[in-house]
Amino acid sequence: MVRVSTREEILRVAAERFAHFGYKGTSLQDIAAGVGCSKATLLYHFASKDAILAELVEAAARELGELVASLEPLGDTAAQAAAIDGFVDLVLRHRREATLIYGGIPQFLQEPAFAGLLPLTDALCAAFAARSTDPGACVAAEVVLSGIVTVVVDEERDPTELRAALVGVARRALIHPHDKD
Repeated sequence: MVRVSTREEILRVAAERFAHFGYKGTSLQDIAAGVGCSKATLLYHFASKDAILAELVEAAARELGELVASLEPLGDTAAQAAAIDGFVDLVLRHRREATLIYGGIPQFLQEPAFAGLLPLTDALCAAFAARSTDPGACVAAEVVLSGIVTVVVDEERDPTELRAALVGVARRALIHPHDKD
């Protein structure tokens, strides 16, 4: 039998609670009770609720930064296609984390520890819109981004089929025949 460390158990329970009740709706006491430890024990491992959330989303946030950086040198339509593929892959690898990040916006991004995610999210949204300034294109990009995150939360779906469906839907929603290179 593999023994899970208290720190790992705190992260597991926190992820479940945040996903179910939201970041604001989950207290440190709730997490401690779910782990079966005291709040003092929890605070020994993590300085705050923000610290727990930061560790939970760290890998996904890092990959989001890498994705956004990879889009910068691309032309508008190439960036759009790469953003769609890259974001779908990212959220399929980090389903729960993506839901935590994007499900909590805008409250989540108001937390000082996560302010760096806002420019990444804005840049990704701009790429989804093929860097268009048209309000309709920007709204469509936001809707597609939100929809992707909403759909991937269901971990019962086959990732290969889901990926193909999400990429197809995003392309149909965002890429118009006159926009293609």
